[in-house]
Amino acid sequence: MKDKEGNKIIVPNGILLEQVRALLAEGKEVILLTKGQSMMPFIRGERDSVAMIHRDNVSVGDIVLAKVEGGRYVLHRVIKIEDGLITLMGDGNIRGHEHTVPERVAGTVTRIIKPSGREIKPGRGRLWKILLPFRRIILGVYRRWLKVFGR
Repeated sequence: MKDKEGNKIIVPNGILLEQVRALLAEGKEVILLTKGQSMMPFIRGERDSVAMIHRDNVSVGDIVLAKVEGGRYVLHRVIKIEDGLITLMGDGNIRGHEHTVPERVAGTVTRIIKPSGREIKPGRGRLWKILLPFRRIILGVYRRWLKVFGR
């Protein structure tokens, strides 16, 4: 966020994401600069933005903004839906997951916006899910590549 003079304003996630949730519930599209590295390599925090809308139903493979245990929000991929419980996991994570319920899903990512302005429709993550046992290696190589080439 920026003020009238173009200075960056930092808003605590709890406040910002509750406002995002309200806008999505009103049927508005929200574009949000991402934070964190849990969705690497597909979404890079503090670099890529995501466009989201509210959908009544989510599916396995969707990337969603959801409130999870402890009242915090995450932008992660749906990896399983069973008995009304949604299981989420970040693409950049090698273990660990969160649970939520449909009522706590604020929005679904419809496109990823790169710093160049290029927009990408998010995939379903099927291949990435299969590669879970190899993610540590793949992500390690990717992070080293970023350090060397700085992209």
